[in-house]
Amino acid sequence: MEYEVIDTQISPEGRMDVLSKAEVNKLLDKSHSGLYEVFRNCSLAVLNVGSGLDDGKELLERYKTFDISIVQRERGIKLDVKGAPASAFVDGIMIKGIQEHLFAVLRDIIFISGEIENNPKFDLDKTEGISDAVFHILRNANVIRPLVNPHMVVCWGGHSISGPEYDYTKDVGYQLGLRGLDICTGCGPGAMKGPMKGATIGHAKQRINTGRYLGITEPGIIAAEAPNPIVNDLVILPDIEKRLEAFVRIGHAIIVFPGGAGTAEEILYVLGILLHPDNADIPFPLIFTGPESAADYFKQIDQFIGETLGLEAQSRYQIIINDPARVAQEVHAGIKQVREFRKATGDAYYFNWMLKIDPEFQRPFEPTHDSMRNLALHKNQENHLLAANLRRAFSGVVAGNVKNHGIRAIEKYGHFEIRGDISIMESMDALLASFVAQNRMKLPGKAYTPCYRVIK
Repeated sequence: MEYEVIDTQISPEGRMDVLSKAEVNKLLDKSHSGLYEVFRNCSLAVLNVGSGLDDGKELLERYKTFDISIVQRERGIKLDVKGAPASAFVDGIMIKGIQEHLFAVLRDIIFISGEIENNPKFDLDKTEGISDAVFHILRNANVIRPLVNPHMVVCWGGHSISGPEYDYTKDVGYQLGLRGLDICTGCGPGAMKGPMKGATIGHAKQRINTGRYLGITEPGIIAAEAPNPIVNDLVILPDIEKRLEAFVRIGHAIIVFPGGAGTAEEILYVLGILLHPDNADIPFPLIFTGPESAADYFKQIDQFIGETLGLEAQSRYQIIINDPARVAQEVHAGIKQVREFRKATGDAYYFNWMLKIDPEFQRPFEPTHDSMRNLALHKNQENHLLAANLRRAFSGVVAGNVKNHGIRAIEKYGHFEIRGDISIMESMDALLASFVAQNRMKLPGKAYTPCYRVIK
């Protein structure tokens, strides 16, 4: 099947208008450590917004002729784009927001490659070095805002959700916007787009013209979750672990909407951090919410958490069903507590330095058949470490579902095998099966073939 494509050249606005020759050569050297491939693939994902495609492998195969290169000129650089999806253009001119996202990709990939990786200043084998790297990436992207009271709400949830669930995320976003709160999500469609869309109306009613809609992503997932058009700040982190750390460091509260394996991964990540003894007294508002039709979904999530991580984990969140105003009120009140705590302890409003993140949550996990098979999914370990390994299991399912390298690994070697204590496996199998039954693994209209097998 042929897809309509367009060639164009675009110029940046702001500080991305000058690059060194070394930076340009590194980006365009197709033999150099895969940097060009990351740049190309992330750029294609940004251009493919709104396509209804959530398969990284299919995207790359659909636009095989796509190419992007940097043109050095006396007045600065331009991006030469060939074979771009026509949906990124209006009357032959690239949509402004998509242009901004393209240059955000360029900015972050250059910074991470040139300033973070292989830089002795950042010891990426140590927890402090990783957190420092996350901070510098966010600061370079100009999303660290000092002298501003806490008001950033992270919203998590699935890209494949029902119409009533999507409408509910907009209602919650609207209530947050009315209270002057900004939104941060994984930047894609579904529950990542809805809260931003609702907040724009709330902000407009309050005459807030500085509303922030922050999208945080990483190269592996961006093809399946292209930045939605409302995102006005986009940041690309190097991997899923640093992306998740960015969420919990920059956010002042987290709301979780219905989702699939990726949402379960996010829930286990934040709960694992909050279960660390050093974080026991740190206020961190965490609310699970959805419309009435999602009540059973959250009941099953809560049951899974109780059966695997216990009552202590269940005590770290609230479940609020079908009440957007109450969700916003609870978040607003919780953020006031966060402000008072940080003021009393001298921690920054703009980055949660005090939060202890165990190295098990920071070390990049590469889902392979061996690494998935050998995960320590048993209760003979501290609770926060069990959460870390459960998080990795769901991360592997996400990779097998939508990420290019994961899909190819499944095609080549078959299912990922997930093994562990029988009670944990039974609970995980039931939860994953419910995601499949509720069409939460892939976008509507696409048949889902499981990429995993739970071994009991």
